[in-house]
Amino acid sequence: MSIATKSPEDIVKMRVAGRLASEVLDFIGPHIKAGMATDEIDRLCHDYMVNVQQTVPAPLNYAPPGYSPYPKSICTSVNHVVCHGVPGERKLKTGDIVNIDITVIKDGFHGDTSRMFYVGPPSVQARRLCEMTYECMWHGIAMVKPGARLGDVGHAIQTYAESNGFSVVREFCGHGIGRKFHEEPQVLHYGRPGTGWVLEAGMTFTIEPMINAGRADIRALADGWTIVTKDHSLSAQWEHTVLVTDRGYEIMTVSAGTPAPPAFAALPHA
Repeated sequence: MSIATKSPEDIVKMRVAGRLASEVLDFIGPHIKAGMATDEIDRLCHDYMVNVQQTVPAPLNYAPPGYSPYPKSICTSVNHVVCHGVPGERKLKTGDIVNIDITVIKDGFHGDTSRMFYVGPPSVQARRLCEMTYECMWHGIAMVKPGARLGDVGHAIQTYAESNGFSVVREFCGHGIGRKFHEEPQVLHYGRPGTGWVLEAGMTFTIEPMINAGRADIRALADGWTIVTKDHSLSAQWEHTVLVTDRGYEIMTVSAGTPAPPAFAALPHA
């Protein structure tokens, strides 16, 4: 099996889709506050995507094999929710942490990114988890260059997370992306260096580690989508869409409000 690389024309369109996805997060950030229902966050994001950006919310009615159609336009994963949290009547409380995951479609291409947000001042543990998860993502991104292997990316993430006393969710991973929401390859957030697919210029995929404050074990809720930590510990996730360039990588999900990379990661690294 081979992994399709993107043409220069594809890459131009993916930069646009990635920027637009990131701009949704820029837009929604100031709205996130205690007392706001996650359904309201979804409504605001949906209206912004459809009416302002003229993009298509990729998650809405998305139905991979074995799943019922996803009922909302974004994912809102609060506290111990690992991923795919379905927006609803739940209201945010002071001290909550929430991941907002955005995927838009523009001119046939997908842009996919997520960020963590604090609802008021977080606990010391919650802040450390969110900051360390962001660094985990960047440790993975920093390994991306032609000739590297996906196992190098996963190993960098796993090593950093576990050396800081956190655990890596293994059941969910990053993925290739382009005209399809989910393409090859699967990008594991753990692994052994020197194993897995060899990276080539023109590949595009997400790096989106899910890191738990407690054990790595997870379970699915009855809605068929929402994934939570089995021990009810906090979980965090960050996500960028990444392009493999001739010399390294390019982050495709960048906008005015994108958080700066950590000091150890150079951006751009193209």
